[in-house]
Amino acid sequence: MSIFAWIVIITAIAGVGGTGVGGFLGAVLRRDSTKVVSLLLSFAGGVMLAVVCFDLIQSAFLPEGATQETNLWLVVAGVLLGYLVIYLLNYIIDRSTNPELSHIDEKHPQTADDLDELIHADHLRMHREKGENEHYELFIAGLVMACAIALHNLPEGMVIGASYAGDPGSVIGGSGFIIAVVIGLHNIPEGMAVSVPLLTGGMGRGKAILITALSGVPTIIGAMLGYSLGLIGPIWLSVSLSFAAGAMLYVVFGELLPEAILMWRSKLPALFMLIGTLVGLILVHV
Repeated sequence: MSIFAWIVIITAIAGVGGTGVGGFLGAVLRRDSTKVVSLLLSFAGGVMLAVVCFDLIQSAFLPEGATQETNLWLVVAGVLLGYLVIYLLNYIIDRSTNPELSHIDEKHPQTADDLDELIHADHLRMHREKGENEHYELFIAGLVMACAIALHNLPEGMVIGASYAGDPGSVIGGSGFIIAVVIGLHNIPEGMAVSVPLLTGGMGRGKAILITALSGVPTIIGAMLGYSLGLIGPIWLSVSLSFAAGAMLYVVFGELLPEAILMWRSKLPALFMLIGTLVGLILVHV
């Protein structure tokens, strides 16, 4: 099987499978049963941090096929671009899904202080509190959330593809595979945020899980794009790897760790992040 086919399969499992699992959990479990998910996200954040610092960024400086190191400022620009793209997507999602929330204004803190805000599900809570046309409003909220998560998954897929372009010899166990696993875990709470309003709005369980899973399809498209860009030449590969590093730094510090802490306010998430960082370091150098 070709490396391209493997990337499609692995990315499909991370994107479609991750959101699908989240949709299933949202259909059968309570949202406050989150301690295990909190520790998984903390561990995944630590692994990702190690992969970014000890693999992606280092590979960006001397990508495969290059005869000399990439300019420092090009790598820095790529990291900033990746971070900025994910940040802007989250900002756009918030502005498009939360216009009815009175606390989303210029005086509101720029950092999310509630799990529902962080995974863009706070408008679900507002619809429930309003109680007007509840089922219809919740159904529409779920569809909007599915589209928002689909948009969000596109650059995350590019991260997986760029990582595989930088390490094409390792289908299983390389940085691309590790990133795919982390993104898959990261998609679980987002899948829950999609399926819960769909179910509460009256959609059948099977159809809600299916729509939630389909919101992960853009991850596959992003992976193909990221991998193709990385194959153009060493400079493009360096830019792709830098972009991937910046995007994942936002995911780690702007999403994974805050989600984990808000899910379970204790010292254990920090411990599991440390363990994840050490495991990631070992995986990179083994």
